[in-house]
Amino acid sequence: MTTEYSGTGDPRRSIDLLWGRLPAAAARRGPRPKFTVPGIVAVAVALADAEGLAAVSMRRVAQRLGVTAMSLYTYVPSKAELLDVMVDAVSGEAVREAHAAGGWRERLTEVARTNWELYRRHPWLLQVATSRPVLGPNSIAKYDFELRAFEGTGVSDVDTDQLLSLVLDYVTGAARAAVLADQAEQRTGRSDTEWWEAWAPLLSEVLDPARFPTAARVGQAAGEEYGAGDPVRAFTFGLQRVLDGIARFMPPSTP
Repeated sequence: MTTEYSGTGDPRRSIDLLWGRLPAAAARRGPRPKFTVPGIVAVAVALADAEGLAAVSMRRVAQRLGVTAMSLYTYVPSKAELLDVMVDAVSGEAVREAHAAGGWRERLTEVARTNWELYRRHPWLLQVATSRPVLGPNSIAKYDFELRAFEGTGVSDVDTDQLLSLVLDYVTGAARAAVLADQAEQRTGRSDTEWWEAWAPLLSEVLDPARFPTAARVGQAAGEEYGAGDPVRAFTFGLQRVLDGIARFMPPSTP
């Protein structure tokens, strides 16, 4: 996967686009704009969903809209700003009015599953490094919603931010593994199960269990239990272990 970086565009233009503020020149009277920024972003997101982030360029988006790339620059100055608005737009899908009933563990499970589903719908998000966060309304609303999973726990604000990052980083890693498995199947035309069926007999010809006793034992047990692997099962198992660790960190009186 190639990596793109959020927050690399012009700060003023990015903030204006993210928050729907029109530059002074655009606010003057004149012909009604042919397009809207949300409409352009929707086309870019659809393109990324279908063909991956590498397919997104001002030229490709313009082609889908039936215009030249130059026509879009009056709305979005470059791909850098477009990428920020794309991330913010889909981040809104992970925002809820309130958490489902339950304690912090159920609320964090909801956060994790919501992000897992977001990545599965928009796998190109895994290619966007957001160490410089997208400062748009949907991204901030998502962060606010996720932080509220810790309400009533007595955890400090700084630790709340760190624990949320721990959960989200785990989800990102698990989702990336699942997406790579999907891509391997798409590009080779062979599922993981089919791949193992072809390779396992050959491996048995050369693998000496006496030389690799632990790998042979564990690999056989895992294969018998869940075959070639189940990304959802792996995600669920790992998430519960992450939450077990967070439980050890919680104040003793936390419900």
